[in-house]
Amino acid sequence: MDDLLSEKEQIDQIRSWWSEYGGYVIGGLGLGIALLAGWNYYQGSKLDAQLEGSALYESLTNHVVSGNLDEAEAVADQLSTDYASTSYAAQAQLAMARLYMDKNRDQDAADALSSILESDADEEVKLLARARLGRVLLYQGKPQEVVDLLADQESAAFAAIFNELLGDAYRELNQIEDAQAAYQEVLLDPLSRDTVDQQLVQWKALDLPEVSDAGETVDATAAEEPAAEETVEDTEAEDSE
Repeated sequence: MDDLLSEKEQIDQIRSWWSEYGGYVIGGLGLGIALLAGWNYYQGSKLDAQLEGSALYESLTNHVVSGNLDEAEAVADQLSTDYASTSYAAQAQLAMARLYMDKNRDQDAADALSSILESDADEEVKLLARARLGRVLLYQGKPQEVVDLLADQESAAFAAIFNELLGDAYRELNQIEDAQAAYQEVLLDPLSRDTVDQQLVQWKALDLPEVSDAGETVDATAAEEPAAEETVEDTEAEDSE
C-alpha cells in the first residue's frame, strides 16, 4: 500500500512540476527548433550567395579577358553591392585593377586596389592587393608612397616581393644604401625563389650607383670619362704641337 502511495505521490509531483514548468519546456523546444531552422536558412542563403557570386565573377573574368570595360564595371559594381560578404567582391576589384592598367587608367587601378585594403577581405587578398598597388604607384612615379605602403609590413610569403618593390622605390628616391639593403633581403630570403626573379633583383643590386664615404652617390660613368673641358684642352695642345 505504501508503494502505491509512493508512486501516486510521484505522479502527482510530476503533474505539478509539468503544470508549472511545462510551458517553459515547450517554449524552449520551440525556440530550439526555430534557431535550428534559422541557422539552416542562413547557411543555405550563404551557399546561394557564394554560388551566385561565383557565376558573376566568372562572367567578370570573361569581360576582363576580352577587354570589355563597361560590362566588367557593371558586374564588379554588382558584386561589390550585392555580394560584399563573399570573397568574390575583393577578387573582382583585383580583376578590375588589371583591366584598368590594360586601359591605361592607372589611377582607377590604384583606387580599386586601395578599396580592398579598406575592406573586410581576407588577409591574403589584402597582401596581394598591397603588392599590386605598390607596382602601380611605382608606375605613377610615387616612390615615397610605395615606401609608406610597404614599410614595416610583415609577411613571410610576400617579404621578397615587398622588398624588391622597396628597393625600386628607394633607388628612385636616391636612397642607395636602403635600396641595396632591400635587394639583399630579397637575395637572402629562402622563399624568394618562388616569388620573384632573383637574377633580375641581382642585376638591380649590381646596377646601383656607388656610394662615397661621405654618403653621396658616385656616377661611375662620369668618373671614368674625362671632363669635356679637359678633352678640349688636350686636343688643342696636340694641335699646337
